[in-house]
Amino acid sequence: MASKTPRKPRKAAARTPSAKTPSANPIVLALAAVAVVLVVGLGAKFLIGRDAPETPRTVAEAPKPAPTPAQAPVAALPPVAKPVPPPAAVVPPPPVVAEPPLAVTEPEPGESAEEPEVQTAKPAPPPPTPMPQTKPEVAMLPPPIAPVQPPSGTPAWKRNAVPSHPPSDKPAIAIVIDDMGVDRKRSTRAASLPAPLTLAWLPYAHDLSAQARAARASGHELLLHLPMEPSGHADPGPDALLVSLGKAEILRRAKAALDSYDGFVGVNNHMGSRFTSDYASMALVLPEIAKRGLLWLDSRTTAKSAGISIAQELRMPYAGRDIFLDNEMTVPAVRAQLAKTEQVARHQGFAIAIGHPHDATIEALASWLPEVQKRGFVLVPVSAVVRAHHAGG
Repeated sequence: MASKTPRKPRKAAARTPSAKTPSANPIVLALAAVAVVLVVGLGAKFLIGRDAPETPRTVAEAPKPAPTPAQAPVAALPPVAKPVPPPAAVVPPPPVVAEPPLAVTEPEPGESAEEPEVQTAKPAPPPPTPMPQTKPEVAMLPPPIAPVQPPSGTPAWKRNAVPSHPPSDKPAIAIVIDDMGVDRKRSTRAASLPAPLTLAWLPYAHDLSAQARAARASGHELLLHLPMEPSGHADPGPDALLVSLGKAEILRRAKAALDSYDGFVGVNNHMGSRFTSDYASMALVLPEIAKRGLLWLDSRTTAKSAGISIAQELRMPYAGRDIFLDNEMTVPAVRAQLAKTEQVARHQGFAIAIGHPHDATIEALASWLPEVQKRGFVLVPVSAVVRAHHAGG
């Protein structure tokens, strides 16, 4: 049998892709490769470091070196405080000097005025301890005084007045001279000044009636200068009215003074800053003056005088002093006070000034009286001011 010749193996022909077999997309292959890498990496990380997870570090942090056995960890120092500049020195304010208030009155003749206290800054006091509230007490005011009916007919203050009819368009000035009668020489000089002045006579003056009649004959108006207790240590004279006296003694002394002479239009106080500020004491005396048909001139030796308020309650004629002429007993000082009197008269239409029979006062008045009318003023007795402004009811 014929032997068969073995066939040589055929080489596989390279296959060319057919149109039907799609070609692999390179983008998909790349993404698949990345996914495989990520899966392998995550798996390896999980297997290696799952028991000792690493603390994530930020970019800003640096790895801290472990302390060596030879070097102990250094304790953190506290932050250094910035130096604070010392406070500026506090300069205490200068002491505040309290300005003296506008004077309502001037000091009594012979007594020095009180100096104003210097007020300095003081620390604030601690808050007061709250006290239990109590029912407020109502201050009891003295009962009003009933008006006093003067005797029938023309009252004494009008009957004894120096006739005066000043023009209404000129400011009027009344000059009162206190302390008349004790110093006979100076009292006579004062009574020789141009009239009309108003001269206030002390009840204990010697030969009082004769001195008063001579002054009235010279055209001057008359007052009783009633001694009253001052606040200081000055002596007001014998039988002065004192707040320490009983009611009966106060009335007895007041009536004795009112009976010392006659022909006067009213009463003003000699000193009396203590007595006139005591309402109860003045409420005893002024009704007695009103019963006699006399006027009350308050010398205002204290701003606390109750004289004018009681006179208003009694509806009796009254007036109040405006200027003291001679607290400083020099001619220039008296002239300055006379100029101030003129200013007050121009402002309110009238002024009442009180002086004393001192040499300086008499000299200043001697040159001022003849000239005052040339400056547009009219000189009047005190009753003319009362009649025009406070004649009572």
